[in-house]
Amino acid sequence: MIAAVGTGTACCEATRSEAMGKYLRAIYLLGFKAPTVSTSEVAARLGVAPPSVSAMLRRLDAAGMLAASGSGGIALSEHGQRHAREVLRRHRLIEAFLVQAAGMGWDEVHEEAEALQLVVSDLLIDRIDVTLGHPDRDPHGDPIPQPAGEHVEDWPPALADAPEGASFRVERVSDEDSTALRYLGELGIRPGAVLRVLEREPFGGPQWVEVGGQRRAMGAQLTHLVHGVAGP
Repeated sequence: MIAAVGTGTACCEATRSEAMGKYLRAIYLLGFKAPTVSTSEVAARLGVAPPSVSAMLRRLDAAGMLAASGSGGIALSEHGQRHAREVLRRHRLIEAFLVQAAGMGWDEVHEEAEALQLVVSDLLIDRIDVTLGHPDRDPHGDPIPQPAGEHVEDWPPALADAPEGASFRVERVSDEDSTALRYLGELGIRPGAVLRVLEREPFGGPQWVEVGGQRRAMGAQLTHLVHGVAGP
């Protein structure tokens, strides 16, 4: 799924809602991982009940944000995709600003960005972009949609799937679990870090890695959050 990033941000007041913004972003991101997006997947990602998703889908449909929402899956219209990219751009630029300029931890900024992404003006978002030097990634390694051009949500393989003995360069870390992010940060596991995959214990045991000269055990919950590229 590849789509061009729109240039306007104020064409539809229906998206000036924190709840609608969350749903648009969730549906948009899930669409890169699977050919169809289900109500249950959206509910699981947002931590809400399926009936709540159904109610929001009706609102999004009435606003012209959906191309499909039946048994065949949920799909955003071009209008919906444009607004989803705008929300995503705002969210990730704000996260980058809060870490780089405000000194917040990368585990603290997700919820703050959720609250701010639809409140700050377009002018402030543009100033943040300029001030940070037009970043293309947020603190978690997530790509920031640009004002023009294509946007792709490329998730490299998870650390959980890296072979023993491989070098592993971290590119993205899921930002949904702030406690896990805090712990990974303490281990030095961030975008740009290089790990050595040592071994994996059998029967669902931990994966052992070397990071910063230290041998660390990581459970499946953590190794599925860390994504990157394995090499020799």
